[in-house]
Amino acid sequence: MGKIKSVGILTSGGDSPGMNAAIRAVTRAAIYEGWKVFGIYRGYEGLISGDVKEFTTESVSGIIFEGGTILRTSRSKDFMTVEGRAKAYETIKKFGIDALIVIGGNGSLSGAQELTSEYDIPVIGLPGTIDNDLYGTDNTIGYDTALNTIVECVDKIHDTANSHNRIFFIEVMGRDAGFLAMNSAIAAGAEAAIIPESSTNIDQLAAYIERGIRKSKRSSIVIVSEADGGAMHYAERMHNEYPQFDVRVSILGYVQRGGRPSALDRILASRMGVAAIEALKEGQRNVMIGVINDKMVNIPIAQAVKKDKPIGEELINVLSVLSI
Repeated sequence: MGKIKSVGILTSGGDSPGMNAAIRAVTRAAIYEGWKVFGIYRGYEGLISGDVKEFTTESVSGIIFEGGTILRTSRSKDFMTVEGRAKAYETIKKFGIDALIVIGGNGSLSGAQELTSEYDIPVIGLPGTIDNDLYGTDNTIGYDTALNTIVECVDKIHDTANSHNRIFFIEVMGRDAGFLAMNSAIAAGAEAAIIPESSTNIDQLAAYIERGIRKSKRSSIVIVSEADGGAMHYAERMHNEYPQFDVRVSILGYVQRGGRPSALDRILASRMGVAAIEALKEGQRNVMIGVINDKMVNIPIAQAVKKDKPIGEELINVLSVLSI
């Protein structure tokens, strides 16, 4: 690998709060090293079409507190093809980009791995996803903000649930991972969380609710991960099997992706952005920047996207103990 003089940066897949902070950090850390920086708009779709612009420090001024991504994002079907990746590499050569930094989740980093396996281009991944489902990092960019958004919403739903003696099934995002559901249930004082990683079923769920009602609770809140049918599926089962309960559903949806990033996400994204440039200086390639025990680490992208990230049994036990 030759000496790096320029880097390209893109955001791909679902947006997450803190992506702009990461863009800012990568841009300024690279310029600090004397490198050129190219912002690639609309993710891999923009890399294919050549939607690229050189960035300066002013290009990223005042964006650290903004949600979403100034580079915009997309999910590119063309990039999934050999022909699409060939076009993307032509853009890389055209602009003289020596290394690529990709901010995104599982699918985005898998695409980066495909590109670097086919062409001699160093790629560094930054874990930008609210799902917190990437192996090799304690937290992903955007997870903390999304978690706080969920808790704020659930706190408000508690008010109306208490007023009507209702059971609320609240659906949160997370794809195939239950980190948002489990931790928001603990933080918001919910009675239960239904997550893909757990064997929780309707009978166990009913036990939580019955126990809560016997304790004279005026309402019950159950957080449900969007996987396996989501909140509507479990609410329907509850309605059919326990018709004596007044059941309601609230699907939080895309509100979880929005909003200004929390201080924790801004700091994490900034540290990861600087660490990405440091990794390139050290000759690293095809790695994701993670944080473990508050230390920046480099983990092969192949491990980050393929290995499952488990939820600790301790968290499940904490929710069970506190829901009495």
